[in-house]
This record gives sequence, C-alpha cells and structure tokens, in this order.
Amino acid sequence: MKIQQRKFSPDKGWETFGTPLAPTVQHDLVLVFGCSQLVEDPDLYPTLRKDYPDAAILINSTAGEIIDTEVNDNSLSLTAMAFERTTIKTASVQIAQGGNSYETGKKLGELFDPENLSNVLIISDGQFVNGSELVEGLHTYLPESTIITGGLAGDGSKFQRTLVGLNEPASEGRVVAVGFYGGNLSVSHGSVGGWDSFGPERLITRSEGNVLYELDGKPALEIYKDYLGEFAKELPSTGLLFPLSIRSGDGDPLVRTILGINEEKNSLVFAGNMPEGSYARLMKASFDRLIEGAEEAAQNTMTNAVNGSPDLAILISCVGRKLVLNQRIEEEVEVIKSVYGNNTAITGFYSYGEISPSYNSARPELHNQTMTITTFTEHTV
Repeated sequence: MKIQQRKFSPDKGWETFGTPLAPTVQHDLVLVFGCSQLVEDPDLYPTLRKDYPDAAILINSTAGEIIDTEVNDNSLSLTAMAFERTTIKTASVQIAQGGNSYETGKKLGELFDPENLSNVLIISDGQFVNGSELVEGLHTYLPESTIITGGLAGDGSKFQRTLVGLNEPASEGRVVAVGFYGGNLSVSHGSVGGWDSFGPERLITRSEGNVLYELDGKPALEIYKDYLGEFAKELPSTGLLFPLSIRSGDGDPLVRTILGINEEKNSLVFAGNMPEGSYARLMKASFDRLIEGAEEAAQNTMTNAVNGSPDLAILISCVGRKLVLNQRIEEEVEVIKSVYGNNTAITGFYSYGEISPSYNSARPELHNQTMTITTFTEHTV
C-alpha cells in the first residue's frame, strides 16, 4: 500500500505530510475529513477529482480533523491510498430525516458482494440516523467474518448539519461505505472509552428507538437536568460531557451520547438505541483515563499484528472526548503514535458516534465517547 497525506488550511493552503508519491502513482481511494465550512465549498470536489482522477473520493464533515499527531479545526485532512493486491468497492445511499436506519443499513449491505469481503468502512450522516439500527441492518446482510468499522460525521459542537459525499460533493443525509476485498489486507480494530460511571443505575422504563422518555418512571430530561445543574443551560452540547452508560443483561456496557433534547416531551435523543429494560448510569471523564483509553485501543489493534506496525491507522474519536481534553487533545493521538511508531500513517476525525466491534467480539456496535481505531496492513507477497 502506498499512502499520500496532505492537509489544507485557509492560511497555508495544501501541505504534504511525509514523502510525496510519484505523479505516476494511480490512487484507488481518497479519504477527506474536514470542517463543515470547507467541506461544503463547491470548489472542493472538482479540485479533488482533478488531482485524483481515478480514485474513489469520500468526503465528510467532522468535529475536528486528525492527521499524524495533529488535531485541527477548520482544516481538511486528506489521505490517498494506492493498493497493490487489494480491490475496493464503494456504495452510497440516502436516508431521509426520520427514515428507517435499519433498512438503510440493509440496503447498503446488499450493494456489496460478500465473497472475500474483509472489511467495510462506513461513514454516515450524524444527524438523521439511528446509528445502532444502521449497523444492525448492515451486519444482518454481511458475513460474520467481515469487520465493520467507521463512524458518524460531525459538525463541531453545533449539531446542525453533517455532510457526507462519495464521488460527489458532500450533502446531508448520505451514508457511504467502502468495501475492501482480498486476503492480502490485514484489518484490525480497537475501541476503548475511559469514562467513569457515577450516581445510581436507573431503569429505562420508557423509550422508543434512540429516544429516551423515562428513567425509573420519571421524565428523563428532568432527571438529566437535575444532575447537570448549571450545565443544563447549554444542552445538548453540554451533554457531551456527561454521557450515559447502558447495560443490558450480561453484555458489556455501551456508552451513549446525547444528540438532542425535546423540551415539550421531556425526552433525550441519543446517537443509538436506548432499549427499555436496560439500566442507565451517568458518566464523567478524567484526562488521564481518556488518554489511557486511547493507548489501550491502539494496543488492542496490535494483538494480532503479523508484521509489526500497520501501514495506516484511521482514528475516529468522539467530539465529547475533544471537549473534555480541550488543549490536551493531541495527547490522545500522540500516545497512539507512540504505540505504532513512525512508519504508520495516521488520519481520522472527531465524530458523533463510532462504529466497531468491542474487544474480543466480532459483532459491530455503535459506540459513543470512545477512541475507535481501524488499522490496515497490505501484504504484497
């Protein structure tokens, strides 16, 4: 695998990271992660298509862009890949506001030939989608052996418009996926949070999909506001600082982040499902625990590594982690770099939700408030 990385900022224009590739290299896939303002620039896609005429081009908006050990706002992070013995297929579907996310995932999965499909990287609109249902629909169709990873596009802490595009300008309501085929590509994943629970567990007594109405028979929004105190004035953005952990049966807890609130119905809207009968508990973060979680996620991807460090690591971390870590945010990327070393190209973005199997599991889940990493290593012999 040959990799080219570039960064765009309004003050400096395009800059190249690492050694530039020869002009004769034919790129197969280009990933572009950027702030909404730059992503929706009408000149962006034509410029990229001119620079990479033969590549599949995926563009999405973010809550922060990652390239190498940098975390930037108001930038574009570009990674172009040329494979030697791996083929890819791309697909895109549209989901309307209030649409059926499960059927969207199923429809997307049906666009891929399941034979020799090693990984599907999915990037989804982050506002109109129920991430849990989307992943479940995709997983229903694809083989158990196919690793499904990715994330939901972001819009800083504004929660207004998230944009995704595949071989076209990015737009709202789009869900895209890249399928990687062949036995010469090793794909690994890791997803770790680092948040600590506090307060009592409360039973989810009324919910519908990703909308939470009642905890212990009481209005969920009222309970949440009581805990947040002064922070409640700035909901939903301050909800990123206090996610909920949900537990059902003997399974591992999942973390859920608030995407919106409904004052009239006293309800909370989350990025993924909040099943009735599950138990919910508030969470908070410490700087060191979040950074340790990022390091653990990187180490988990190395558990089954065959030939040392990967060629490429795609980091999808939650906007809530970025808000908590604030000026220390690059530390979670630097600690990952220290695990992989200088031969691994790093890219990624801050999201409204992360998609990955949990550790020691093959089943993909929607996560929130995690550092989720997908690594790629292509074997040429």
